[in-house]
Amino acid sequence: MKIGIDISGGDFAPSANVLGAILAKKELPSDAIIVLLGDEQQIKDELAKENAEASDFEIVHAPEVITMHDHPTRALPSKPNSSISVGFHLLANNHIQSFASTGNTGAMLVGAMYKVNAIPGVIRPCITSVLPIESGGNSIILDVGSNADCKPDVLYQFAVLGSLYAKYVLEIENPKVALLNIGEEESKGNLLTQSAYKLMDGTTDFNFIGNIEGRDIFLGKADVVVCDGFTGNVVLKQAEGIYSILKSRGIKDEYFDRFNYENYGGTPILGVNSDVIIGHGISNEIAVKNMLVHAYDVASSKLTQKIKEAFK
Repeated sequence: MKIGIDISGGDFAPSANVLGAILAKKELPSDAIIVLLGDEQQIKDELAKENAEASDFEIVHAPEVITMHDHPTRALPSKPNSSISVGFHLLANNHIQSFASTGNTGAMLVGAMYKVNAIPGVIRPCITSVLPIESGGNSIILDVGSNADCKPDVLYQFAVLGSLYAKYVLEIENPKVALLNIGEEESKGNLLTQSAYKLMDGTTDFNFIGNIEGRDIFLGKADVVVCDGFTGNVVLKQAEGIYSILKSRGIKDEYFDRFNYENYGGTPILGVNSDVIIGHGISNEIAVKNMLVHAYDVASSKLTQKIKEAFK
């Protein structure tokens, strides 16, 4: 299995990405080959700094960089030799089986949609985030930003995608799926959540348990929390903000330490034809290492194939 990583992406590129790849190489099974995409000389220089052997990796020269300020739609065609553009070319041609980046999220989403394409039947691919459960374990929330406006059938598909991810990657048997709302009653919420509830109620496609409120999302009442990307992004950023406040005030807590993005590294784009992993732009080497390990886990689970089968 070959896992490609965009060495030029993120705030601490290239050093954090190269160091993260070195750490991941030590942790991943021997069948995992890490492919470093970026300026070849820059990559070799960073490897030499860490006394790492270039022969332990595959290096693909991609000298151009899509920055955080580049327009996602225009950047891919205007910078064909960028690490992101080259990565998607390799992924689309199965030269790599998974592609990860901490770079321009918009460009990664555009590349996923137009280079490897959505799985037939999937209306809107989406991204997830981990929710640490207070009593232990994790649940997920989706979408967390790629689809700010949604229709009821899109939320229904998020539930299918999230349930498959929870089952095959998180290894939760028959995951509980809930709709994030302002009350538990079926009649609560706006037109979107009320209509989505009616679609989900009684389904056999996933284990729907009804509505949950914001206060319940970290208590483990659901394994998969479904919402539109606007709401999900607010939840995610609020959790990140709480963690940052606790850290800045010197408060050490075992549970809240699990909110640290470094622990999870990245998240897959669910609903596209190959495994694309997006990491946080401020990722350090630990987060990059965990992103690559997660990329391997997602690919090993055959999640994309399971989604294709579900949407036939």
